[in-house]
This record gives sequence, C-alpha cells and structure tokens, in this order.
Amino acid sequence: MLDLEGSALSAEERRLLNHAAVGGVILFTRNFESQRQLTDLCAEIHAVRNPHLLIAVDQEGGRVQRFREGFSPLPPAAWYGEQYQNQPEQGLRLAEQGGWLMASELRACGVDFSFAPVLDLGYGVSEVIGDRAFSKNPETVARLAQAWMQGCHSAGMAVVGKHFPGHGGVEADSHLALPVDQRRFEDLEMEDLRPFERMIHAGMEAIMPAHVIYTHIDRDLAGFSRFWLRKVLRQQLGFQGVIFSDDLNMAAAEEAGDYGDRASTALSAGCDMILICNNRPAALEILARLADYTDPAAHVRLVRMHGRKHTTLQQVHLDPRWKSAVNRLSIVPEEASLDLDLE
Repeated sequence: MLDLEGSALSAEERRLLNHAAVGGVILFTRNFESQRQLTDLCAEIHAVRNPHLLIAVDQEGGRVQRFREGFSPLPPAAWYGEQYQNQPEQGLRLAEQGGWLMASELRACGVDFSFAPVLDLGYGVSEVIGDRAFSKNPETVARLAQAWMQGCHSAGMAVVGKHFPGHGGVEADSHLALPVDQRRFEDLEMEDLRPFERMIHAGMEAIMPAHVIYTHIDRDLAGFSRFWLRKVLRQQLGFQGVIFSDDLNMAAAEEAGDYGDRASTALSAGCDMILICNNRPAALEILARLADYTDPAAHVRLVRMHGRKHTTLQQVHLDPRWKSAVNRLSIVPEEASLDLDLE
C-alpha cells in the first residue's frame, strides 16, 4: 500500500499503481482539497485496475482526521469513553453513531476503509496514543469498539483494529523512536489483548500490529514477529482476517533492516499487506524486491476490505441518521480536532 504526492494521479503514479505488487493506496491530508476532488481521485484510483485497488485513510477522529473541510468533525475515542463512564448505554449509542458517520461520509467519496479503531488501552503513558484510546479499561474498550464497528458495518465499511498487541504501555512514539515494552505476556494477556480478542470474535476484518518490541516475550517488533502474528494472533486468538503492517518508513521499523528486508520480514512473519508511506525511493526499492511475490491466501482475505453500500454525499446528508449523528457529536471541543501527522 503506497501513498500519493498530490490531489490527482500523475502519469508516473498510474504506472506505479499498475505494478503487480501494489494492492492499495493510503491517502493523507495533502491528497484532499474538497469532497468532490476526493471523490474524483478515488474513482481515478479505482479505475486503474480490476479488481480495484483498496483506498484507505486514517480518519479516527480527534487529532487524527485527515479530511476535515466538508466532513463532520469526529470526536476522539476517549470522548466516547467519558460518555460511557457517565451513561453506558448512551456511550455505546454514540460510538455506533460515530462509526456510522465516519464510514458513511468516506464511503460516499469512494474510500474503502479507515485504519481504525484504536484498541490500545489509555494508561496515560503513551502520548502518541493519548485520547485516541477509548479507555484504560479493556472491557470498556471492547464494548465501545464493537459498537463503533457496528456503525461502520451498517455504512458498508470494514474495520482495522490497532495496534496489536497493545501500544498503550510505552512512552516512546514509534514514528520517532523504538518503543520497548517490558511487561510479561501474562500481563498483556490479562489487559491489552482482551479488546483484540473480543473484536476478533465479533467479526473484525483486519488488524494492524504495533512497531513495539516486547523484550520479555520476543526479540522482534510485533509487526515483524512470527510469534505475535502467527502463534498468538492466528493460532491462539484464531484471527482469520487481514494483517496490515504499520508504516515501514517509521523510525521504529529501522530495527528490521533496510526497506527491502523490512518488507520481506513483515510478509514472512504473517502480514498480508505492508504500508510504505512518504518515501517514494523506499517504495520503489520494496517493489523491486517483491516483483515476483505472491500470496493467494492474502488476496482472499483482502477481498473483505473492499467498501460496500456506495451512496452519494447527498443521500448521506438526507439520511435521518446523519443529522442525528452530527447533532449528538457536535459538542466535541475545538481543541480535540488538531491534526497530527501520524501514520
């Protein structure tokens, strides 16, 4: 999965997206000018190949919302946690509405899915996670994430839980440094793994592992670890969906070697699709390394990530659920909508 440089496809990018090893595109704020332009860009990307390439974005809400102008401002996950703490049933209804609102507006523009929800626990340790986590309580996270997923599904969008097996217990930001978590497996199993397990059983389609090393458990970063991806995620938890790597251009991924090695190691460990963002030379290096790579099982799993129930923005805005969701979620504080350059 690659990124694009601007708001429309260049001739070079069209050629790049036709490479057999390319399976998707991740969009950033620089790729967005308006909803009409975004809709045209998505149609352009989908027309490149058949079956079409996947289109993804980070549209969690709060600090991480790539598209803003014309899109409804979305609350950070922690806001739903606060509502749940005060009134559980209302918190769940709001989470479902938030998932539907996010997904319906993106689907109307042609985006297949968002890399969300965050299933990390909000221990107050990790600044990069912060209010992106629903709660520090695993049961609360699981319940709110399931409600949020129901909203996404009703709008025709699959979901991606991140960052497996849990990024909330480390202070370092994996975009900038190498986070090391020294907890035991038993500790993670009792706390951080629980939301992932619950969401797997509820039908979550995809998972993104963390660029974190859990030193007392395995020597490799989780996203490059056969122990975490094959033994724990596939075998112990029974996950049959898609595993997306986190961005191989992040600082923490340097632990896995050069870009070609990072790609090969992540795929060998169990990832179905790898992300390389904001580094075109590295993307070309990886594509050269993967020229003959194929994984039929991954192709089958990735089919589930294609968006469904395509409607127009006008139809979304006429849906009574849209007005209700906008009204109920519009109390989000202005400072919660700051845009961070994450993932």
